[in-house]
Amino acid sequence: MKNIIEMSGIGKVFETADVHTHALRNIDITIAPGEFVSVSGPSGCGKSTLLSIMGLLEPATSGRYLLAGNSTDSLTADQRAEFRNNHIGFIFQSFNLVDSMTVFENTALPLRYREPKPSVHAVRERVEACLEKVGLSHRMMHTPSQLSGGQQQRVAIARALVTEPSILLVDEATGNLDSKSGDAVMSLIGELHRQGTTICMVTHDARYADMASRQIKLFDGELLGTVHRSAVPSPSGLWSL
Repeated sequence: MKNIIEMSGIGKVFETADVHTHALRNIDITIAPGEFVSVSGPSGCGKSTLLSIMGLLEPATSGRYLLAGNSTDSLTADQRAEFRNNHIGFIFQSFNLVDSMTVFENTALPLRYREPKPSVHAVRERVEACLEKVGLSHRMMHTPSQLSGGQQQRVAIARALVTEPSILLVDEATGNLDSKSGDAVMSLIGELHRQGTTICMVTHDARYADMASRQIKLFDGELLGTVHRSAVPSPSGLWSL
């Protein structure tokens, strides 16, 4: 597979009875396996809309989108959901954990929707591996209310990884965290990239955008430019959450 994501001429228009708002115009983006790409720009420039289209949460109004070599342009709602579950891991600003479920159950949730359904042993093996990767094996029987914000975000990262996605989409993952916890979460995301995970991350924080090997800049819904980095810095901070 040459590219995980190929977008050509992507546009997005939000319509009301009186107003047509062009959120994105003529966006061309490719992301190859193993890349770490950041998307930055001022508030309202279309960053989150772009990530929603990448994640098949909403369709583009125009253009062509290939995900893992497959056209997504004419997928039904059910097919889009299946593609998301098979190819995409999401990390949002809000952790979106289920309070009544344990850490283990929250991490395993995406596997409930896999077809064919994995065995109980396979689920346990995969969940335990992901929780170990984020340093939370000792917390798997706790509930979200028993965790700090940084720990909850690490559970969300484990949940995003449990299906072994083609790409990890990250939308302002540190927005609800203090600076120390945010740096720790970004250190983990950086480590996942070094282990080979493909990442596309929306962020307003220039320090975190600088972690990416390629920066995409948006302005008023248009692609303003791309910056490549030869050396990728890491934020300060450890998993001391």
